[in-house]
Amino acid sequence: MGAITRAESYYNPPPPMPSDAWDHEPPSMRVVRWYEMRAQRRLPVTDAVLLGQPLYAQINHGRWVANCSCMSAQIVTPADPRMWCVECHTGWWQVVFPADVDAVEQQLLDLPVSSLPTWMPSSSSSSTSRYGTPRTTCAGRPG
Repeated sequence: MGAITRAESYYNPPPPMPSDAWDHEPPSMRVVRWYEMRAQRRLPVTDAVLLGQPLYAQINHGRWVANCSCMSAQIVTPADPRMWCVECHTGWWQVVFPADVDAVEQQLLDLPVSSLPTWMPSSSSSSTSRYGTPRTTCAGRPG
């Protein structure tokens, strides 16, 4: 299995645009451009930042994702830890990643190839790892 997918490697310009057309955009803004291309409409992106209301990144099916309060989700990245929800347009959410992203990713990449890596922040101090609890799923059942 390869690396865990992040926003900068997932949200790319569609053909016939050049592959480097969005290189000047920060990764969190690339999702907006990607959505605009598919929805065929512009989004009202502002500079508004939601203070004191962070979203927590998790790994789901090999991708770093964050879930908005409106129940939408998108792929995020620790290189630009914020998210503009393309569904509800609430503002820029701050996304919290684990302190050692590389260690979390490596812990999941060490799992068997047949598993779908998932990682969620620990909800208590009694977790199996200081980085959170890795989970694997197979055919839709908890592993």
